[in-house]
Amino acid sequence: MGKVVFDMSMSLDGYVMATGATPDEPLGKGGDRLHEWAMEADAAGRELLDASVANAGAFIGGRRTYDDSIRWWGADGPTGAARLPLFVVTHQAPEESPDNGVYTFVTDGIESALRQARETAGGKDVYVMGGPDVGSQFVKAGLVDEIGVHLVPVVFGGGVRLLDLDAHLQLEVAQVIDTPQATHLRYRVVK
Repeated sequence: MGKVVFDMSMSLDGYVMATGATPDEPLGKGGDRLHEWAMEADAAGRELLDASVANAGAFIGGRRTYDDSIRWWGADGPTGAARLPLFVVTHQAPEESPDNGVYTFVTDGIESALRQARETAGGKDVYVMGGPDVGSQFVKAGLVDEIGVHLVPVVFGGGVRLLDLDAHLQLEVAQVIDTPQATHLRYRVVK
């Protein structure tokens, strides 16, 4: 069975979203800086992202991430041409979604989303992405094996933090990769 990895880009001061979010700038003022490492101009970052997609069998995200990103993703979802399934944790499925899309809307909780994602992943990794709230829920429930952080050299001074936890969490360094646009960190959760 593959690992469950909570994976997000983060500013040096711990934010995954800057202040001032709008529909046109869902990551806040200057928040797009968090994803520059994943763009094709950064070959090292693109290689890392491609390797993660190759190891993944399914993704899980939150409804806000879906709503904020669907206009860019279209039917193919966050993995583009790879078209890996995205299980969207939500209280209510949207009235419309793209025809032939990769999306499954899960209204009965994170455990159900993980069960469905694992069944679909066929032994590959399941990535929890896009949504610090959903990620925090998975971490709090003890469902995450690893946490991936793409540490971007920017300071936002405010916004939405990576994790909202009220408990101590022990981690072990699993991997560190330095690229021109970000330092990519992977931690194993000590259970």
